[in-house]
Amino acid sequence: MLDAADLPDDIAALKAMLIAAQAREVRKDDRIERLEKLVAAFKQAAFGRKSEKADPEQFDLALEDLETAIAAVHAEDEADSPSGKPQSKPRASNRGSLPAHLPRVEEVIEPESLTCACGGGLHCIGEDVSERLDVIPAQFRVIVTRRPKYASQAPAPVRLIHAGLPIEATIAHVLVSKYADHLPLYRQAQIMSRQGIDLDRSTLADWVGRAAFELRPVFNALIADLKRSTKLFMDETRAPVLDPGSRKTKTGYFWALARDDRPWGGGAPPGVAFTYAPGRGGHHAERILQGFTGVLQVDGYAGYNRLIAADRVGLGIRLAYCWAHARRKLVEITRNGSAPIAVEGVKRIGELYRIEDELRGLSPEARLAGRKERSAPLIADMRTWLAHHRTRVAGKSPLGEALAYIAKYWDGLGIFLTDGRIEIDNNSVERTIRPIALNRKNALFAGHDAGAENWATIASLIETCKLNAADPFAYLSATLTRLVNCHKQSRIDELMPWKYPERTHG
Repeated sequence: MLDAADLPDDIAALKAMLIAAQAREVRKDDRIERLEKLVAAFKQAAFGRKSEKADPEQFDLALEDLETAIAAVHAEDEADSPSGKPQSKPRASNRGSLPAHLPRVEEVIEPESLTCACGGGLHCIGEDVSERLDVIPAQFRVIVTRRPKYASQAPAPVRLIHAGLPIEATIAHVLVSKYADHLPLYRQAQIMSRQGIDLDRSTLADWVGRAAFELRPVFNALIADLKRSTKLFMDETRAPVLDPGSRKTKTGYFWALARDDRPWGGGAPPGVAFTYAPGRGGHHAERILQGFTGVLQVDGYAGYNRLIAADRVGLGIRLAYCWAHARRKLVEITRNGSAPIAVEGVKRIGELYRIEDELRGLSPEARLAGRKERSAPLIADMRTWLAHHRTRVAGKSPLGEALAYIAKYWDGLGIFLTDGRIEIDNNSVERTIRPIALNRKNALFAGHDAGAENWATIASLIETCKLNAADPFAYLSATLTRLVNCHKQSRIDELMPWKYPERTHG
């Protein structure tokens, strides 16, 4: 605000100030309107009807664009202000923190003169310290190896790509960029070309294929380790694959087999292994699980019923079903208008989840005791509620079908009441499969079945690294180096991601 003393006496100058102020108000109103539209777009993406909401895998990308647009409006607001300060208070943001392990480069900014007005020297009485995050872009370098010749000569180091350009760390960088950061190989080739490194996509593909071959024994050991567990999760997701004969895509599937015993303090490390199959039939799940005995937690896909068929040889799998899927059936109905029965069902399931939140991290025995005391009565009451409403709701209606779904899987939904190791839902494996879905959107499809199998091998090791807080790049670089230097197959278990000594900084 200007004081009266700050106003000019000249009328023309006052008019000019008034016109400028009015113009700023018009621009401010325009910015407010744009911000309101951006906020409305964000709300629609986050909370709109299912048919109008952003795809979950694309939501973060949309959010980035919305936040970028809002920041640009705030910057415009600041630039338009006569004082150079924003006219409206910007949204609070998380500035982040700078971890202690990052190297520090000190710079000291001294006054232009350290001489006092009296002629003496100035003495430091304190200092202001600020820290800013700097970055050195990815930089390629050339490793020159010289082997002088004498009467004898040192042997050449073994490399994954014999007589080729890359060292193992370079190949690990390509793998992580493709399978963790979702950068297709042609984009990586473009990035390298900006530094004058001209490599064809086919060359990078050759590196990836050879790495996948070397890593296959580690992948096989990972699956074997998971199947020695007595409690696993399983899920599947589409994997569009190019069919060279028809020049179109066909639909394959990645089957995820996951272990996560952390919610009940189990000692086995978390892990996930993806297996590619050309279809979704239950026989693929049966093949993948050959040798496994125990509890398998899944969604309601009918293909899993094959695993517990009466005529199946080698019985020993119990199916535990997922309350999250049952809840989703009811939530979808509540979005389409008034649905008091569905709302009540969602509320009842929510009570089970609140109990689970309080039991998470306790021992299996404590979890089981808590469930028997608190959850079992709710489940019994819900069974009565379910039977009551199924007789009064049309079976072919959306609500009738949702209630029928819950009734169909009722026994499997209740297994978590009998074993403290079992989770209430299948969300653990669903979280591990999301990066596959994101990579699928960026890469569109695998080039062929063998390419999808390589994809599964490398993605399994990378996602297992993430679950164990291991740096995927450092792990793959070290593991490839050990493999090409003839690491013994009898000691392949030493190369599991959870045994890698270096951890990411959290």
